[in-house]
Formats: sequence, C-alpha cells, structure tokens
Amino acid sequence: MDLNTVTEVIRHPSDRPGVDWREGDAWLAGGTWLLSVEQPDLRRLIDLAALRWDPLVPSDSGLEIGATCTIRELYAYVPPRDWAAGPLLAQSCEAFLSSFKVWNAATVGGNICLSLPAGPMITLTVALEAQYGLEAPDGSTRTVDALDFVTGDHRNVLAPGEILRRIDIPVRALRKRTAHRRFALTRLGRSTVFLVGTQTPGVSDLTLTISAGTTRPVRLVFDALPDAGTLQQSIDAIPHDVWFDDPNGTPDHRRHLTKHFAEEIRGELMAGSLS
Repeated sequence: MDLNTVTEVIRHPSDRPGVDWREGDAWLAGGTWLLSVEQPDLRRLIDLAALRWDPLVPSDSGLEIGATCTIRELYAYVPPRDWAAGPLLAQSCEAFLSSFKVWNAATVGGNICLSLPAGPMITLTVALEAQYGLEAPDGSTRTVDALDFVTGDHRNVLAPGEILRRIDIPVRALRKRTAHRRFALTRLGRSTVFLVGTQTPGVSDLTLTISAGTTRPVRLVFDALPDAGTLQQSIDAIPHDVWFDDPNGTPDHRRHLTKHFAEEIRGELMAGSLS
C-alpha cells in the first residue's frame, strides 16, 4: 500500500537510531504490516535493516536473536542437539499466517512489537522465558521479561521512540522438553489458540504458555505435574476479559480449546517423563 503521508525515509540511521525520534516516525523492519494498512499519522520511516544487527548469536548461555532477524533466517537455523526445545523455533515460524515471500521480509522483532494475540514469535519467546533488550531514544537500555512485554491486543510496554533491540533466550529454557498445540479455522489461518508446555529435564514440572486465545500471553507454572482437575481449574481462573474475541473464536470457544489442548500437552509431557 502507498503511504502517501510519508515524506522521508531514513535509510542509514546512526547506531542510536532513536536519537532524533519525533512524532510521526515509525521504525521500518520488514514492513509486512506497516505497508499493508493505512498509516495516516506517519511522516517518516526509519529503516532498521541498514543497521545490520546480527540475526542469530548462539553461545553457551543461550541464543541471542537480533530484532531484525527475518522469519526465514530463524526457520533455517539448526540448533545444537542438546537444545531439546530447538524444534520449537521452526514450529513457531510455521504458525505464521503468511507465505514464504513474507518470511523473507518479516522480522522476529516486528512480530513481537506488533503485539497481536496470534503473534507466534510472542508465543515462542514467552514459552522459552526470553528477555527483551530495549533501547530508548537517549541511549539508555532496559530489560523486560517477554511475559510482561505485551499488555493487550496490539498493546505493549514500549515508550515513544523506544526500540526492541534483541531477544535473549536462556540455555536452561532451550534444554527443556516441549509439547505444543495450535488450532486455526483453516490450515494456514490465523491461530485461534497456541499453547506450549515445557518441562525441565529430570523434573516433573510444567510451565504452560497460553497465547492467541488471550489478549496477552498467560503463563501457568507448576512445580510438579498437576492432575487434570488442577490444570483445568487454573485455566478457569484466567479472567474472562483476558480471553480474546474476534471472528476466529469467541472467548468461550477459546477457553474450551485451551482446556482440551492443555490436557493433551500434560499427557504428552507426563508420558515422556515416565519413559
């Protein structure tokens, strides 16, 4: 879509791209959403791709993902064998409502900052207990837990001019066993619910991340694998106004699916811990 209110594109921003941030600016990464709808309040686009942040930096402490890492780059990444949660990286990419062409441009950081309930990069990073590194226009930085970043449908904690710089996934989370379930009305449709369960090696715990069906991610933590009734009660305790309502599903429908798939995840992880 033509953005006919934009009068300038900053193609080569400084290493502190927010230093001259002003009202009417927008960060441009992949632009797959930014260029798909009208943006009447925009006057300038600041191109982050030109900064050439490293897309993926694995280390002994985990995986750092640059905010401008494309979905294609993340999908193609082959994680170390001892990262039991490694397959979840590609599985989350496959949850996108998009074609392979979009994967070549869409970015991990863009999907997170768009903060839609169905954002699969939000699901991935919350499930793997990531931390987000944010940078303010004055150059100051702060770290935010992935769980706390999205506050509602299309809402997050970013201040004006603040930017998501990187995503840090700790190695302890990458070594966890995982099980996931996703439901969409059509095979390549937007997620109605997307759940991920993780379990620490050698421990019968359970961390369940609930997303897409809720306006913000929800994390349920159990020190020991709960019985079916306890798990269902924990899901029932999620406030009604947290459940998302749109043409892909009503709150009651999404709660029903979440309870159904949560029990499947519990059973899968329980079977694995007994084997």
